[in-house]
Amino acid sequence: MSLTLHMHPLSSYCWKALIALYENDTPFEAQVIDFGDLEAAAAFKALWPTAKMPLLRDEARNRTIPETSIIIEHLQATYPGPVRFIPDDPEAALRVRLMDRLFDLYVMTPMQAIVADRIRPVDVAKDPYGVAQARSQLATAYGLLETELAGRTWAAGEDFTLADCAAAPALFYADKVAPLGETYPVVSAYLDRLLARPSFARVLREAEPYFAMFPTE
Repeated sequence: MSLTLHMHPLSSYCWKALIALYENDTPFEAQVIDFGDLEAAAAFKALWPTAKMPLLRDEARNRTIPETSIIIEHLQATYPGPVRFIPDDPEAALRVRLMDRLFDLYVMTPMQAIVADRIRPVDVAKDPYGVAQARSQLATAYGLLETELAGRTWAAGEDFTLADCAAAPALFYADKVAPLGETYPVVSAYLDRLLARPSFARVLREAEPYFAMFPTE
């Protein structure tokens, strides 16, 4: 197998890469990283010193590719399929990359801050100010997306792209910590379309055995 994805089934950023792989039925091997295994953790860190997941290893090209957006662009360039994650048109490509950044930076990042505070050990001080900031950032992002997504089937238009790979995990988890409810009907409807997408539905099925690990409060 040429491609190996180093990942964890519960990781939101790993989901982003998995969605792209599943969209085009790209063959790969999943390597689940157990950071509790010191030897496995050290081996992973030797591949990429930041030890951030996911990490794609392409043996055929002797390349190790970090960062989800870069991984997906690499897949399009070297293992293309019917779904084009970055459009050929320069202006459309910029729109896709902008939406990808919006979901990663303004939805995924504050969501992760809230989750991180929930799993912080009881003997470590909680960060209510940081959580309040994160919730404010999510509310701003939801409001922005309510406008940006109006009239679109997918994040950047009528085609499923890199931006939707980013949106699916970001909104799925964000809705758990800061529910969209009826306040953001456009974003809620878009999340429903993402949940019905076969690639994301597969990701969720595979992650289901791990959902008990997600901190609800």
